[in-house]
Amino acid sequence: MLDERKASILRAVVTRYIETAQPVGSSQVVDSAAVGVSSATVRNEMTLLEREGYLAQPHTSAGRIPTEKGYRYFVDHLPGHGDLGPVQAREVRAFFSHAHGELEQMLKSTSRLLARLTATTALVVGDAAETATVRSVQLVPLSGRSMLAVVVLSNGTVLKRSIESAQVLTDDQAATATGIVAETLGGQQIHERVAAAPSGDVAVDDLVERALAGIRVTAEEERRHVFVEGSANMAGAFETVSTLQEVLHVLEQQITVVSLLEDVLHRGLSVAIGSETGVAPLAECSVVVAPFMVGGEHAGTIGVLGPTRMNYAATLAAVAMVSRRLSHVLTEGESGA
Repeated sequence: MLDERKASILRAVVTRYIETAQPVGSSQVVDSAAVGVSSATVRNEMTLLEREGYLAQPHTSAGRIPTEKGYRYFVDHLPGHGDLGPVQAREVRAFFSHAHGELEQMLKSTSRLLARLTATTALVVGDAAETATVRSVQLVPLSGRSMLAVVVLSNGTVLKRSIESAQVLTDDQAATATGIVAETLGGQQIHERVAAAPSGDVAVDDLVERALAGIRVTAEEERRHVFVEGSANMAGAFETVSTLQEVLHVLEQQITVVSLLEDVLHRGLSVAIGSETGVAPLAECSVVVAPFMVGGEHAGTIGVLGPTRMNYAATLAAVAMVSRRLSHVLTEGESGA
């Protein structure tokens, strides 16, 4: 642990470096921090912070910059997640007050919102359909023998599949088939194969089997929703073009993005800094993550990727608020489905 004076100096260096991307000198710390000591004392303390691994000096005559350890201390000692500015908070509230539609469109729009709010790259991942359970099923008669199977999953995903019955069914038969399919799949993971109980009506049983087969095919075709927005925000965030290219290459790999967010959450972190991401090309990046829920169940993860000198307080506040609002909207939509 650092004493309060060293902690104040470290906070001042990190805050200043985040603002300017330039090494921070002792005079700048004296101007920006309420440390109540001379510039010479600050220089001595910065030297000690460097020896302890919290700061680094890129050039002999330059000021200091935070190390990964320095950023970690700074983030761990932030007073909560902070608050969004009033303009940004109004934007989030307005967005979610009008948000509607199926899960895929919601997540895509949310990723764009988060990229705008944070000026970083937004990452939004919805759980794979295979891990979700069935909330509700409807077989909707269209025309003739055509039916539309509509399945709502616990993660907010809506699956749709056109079904052709062997013959034209009455409304009562369609309703009976809907009840059997709903009872068969309700509460089950979508990929589980469960046999339906026979109804005694050959036409109804045929439709049930066709519906179950069609729904399973649709679920197998469904892919985990992954949205990456704001990659252009990374331009200018790094000293070398090669680093930027490596980061953009990582963002193009969906499986890496999914694994990254899941791993950070699994380790109980809301922020992973530099090497903590576990992805070598992201050594100069930080990731801020939060889960979103539907009906109290984990439905996916939102996050942002930016340089290690990102504005952590504002970014944490944005991710936390968007996560809460998204969870609320998806839960309300699911309960009304």
